[in-house]
Amino acid sequence: MSKITSREYAVPFVLVTTLFFMWGFARSILDVLNKHFQNTLDLTITESTWIQVTTYLAYFLMAIPAGLFINRYGYRRGVVVGLSLSALGAFAFVPANIIGQLGVFLVALFVIGTGLVFLETSANPYSTELGPRETASSRLNLSQAFNGLGSSIAPAIVGGFLFAGGSVDVPYIVMGCVVVVAAIVFSRVKLPEIKHADDGATANEQSGLNNMLALVKHHRFLLGLLALLSYEVAEISINSYFIQFTTGMGWMEADIASTVLTVALMCFMVGRFVCSFIMQHIAAERVLLVCAVGTVVCTSLVLLCGDSHMALYALIANYAFESIMFPTIFAQSLKGLGTLTKTASSLLMMTPVGGCAFMLVGHIADSAGFIAPFYIPLAAFAIVLVYTLSINRKQCVTTSAA
Repeated sequence: MSKITSREYAVPFVLVTTLFFMWGFARSILDVLNKHFQNTLDLTITESTWIQVTTYLAYFLMAIPAGLFINRYGYRRGVVVGLSLSALGAFAFVPANIIGQLGVFLVALFVIGTGLVFLETSANPYSTELGPRETASSRLNLSQAFNGLGSSIAPAIVGGFLFAGGSVDVPYIVMGCVVVVAAIVFSRVKLPEIKHADDGATANEQSGLNNMLALVKHHRFLLGLLALLSYEVAEISINSYFIQFTTGMGWMEADIASTVLTVALMCFMVGRFVCSFIMQHIAAERVLLVCAVGTVVCTSLVLLCGDSHMALYALIANYAFESIMFPTIFAQSLKGLGTLTKTASSLLMMTPVGGCAFMLVGHIADSAGFIAPFYIPLAAFAIVLVYTLSINRKQCVTTSAA
């Protein structure tokens, strides 16, 4: 069994993993904001989806600039820029709350989203590099488990505060202060830059455009890009819709729903910890296949069970199965890319734009009822299942040839 990391990289791995917690917390607040702004700004579900759309649109627009910046200046500076922008956007909630208009909040969220894409474009590939290649998926799943911890805490803490009448700028002021401290730490700490001795790169591949053209030849990466986009459509749609769904079905009030969402996200976090351990013994491709089947079954049950509480149980169980999808697909997509890794990472970090599909979810919910929107994550998880079947088949062929 290979070690998940080495002594040389232990401290950088711990430091980078703290970032996963931070952006997990920041992204999960959006799921509470969606319902909060419906109540305080008198928005429909469709109108409130702009909260997710604006944030995840930043990933699409800024991922490539972030990748180009990291290619030139390295992972550490990418992290510092990401933290600085996140803090700026968080503090912008103070004037936004005074003005009280959705558009001003959206500007602040776009700045936060830009900061998060710098963080994720830096930290996700960096985590895969800090140790043996064969444990890259396991290592990224372990880092992402702390992302799940941040995600699970946010709805309970922030949701309980906001739904009890708290001011929306307070959580962001606290978050901004924490992020500023983190930015100072990372501006002073020395992180090793990973050097690739020879992965088939040429001198011409050092420019961003040439790197992108070179990636077109890597079919495994392209399939991973599609699968990751599909996963983001499913995951963000479910997270963002969870409170709307459970309250709309008349099962609970918003404050209770945010607590139940925390329970679901705890299942998500535990799933990542458990699978990170399992992947040290079983190939990541096989674990991903089992989880992909699980998500298709669970979302199908939500649709079939309708207004029964069984739909709620299936939805919570789905969080455990989907938990490993992002880090595992991400790590699998970067396999063998060498000096193309940073550019590939920036393209993969465009996939949270799949969160914009939540606008379609909101429209369907407003027009066709609360259950019909789950056809969207079902279709997305089905695409991920096809991808996992593909990489498992290739893995079997490679093993047989060996």
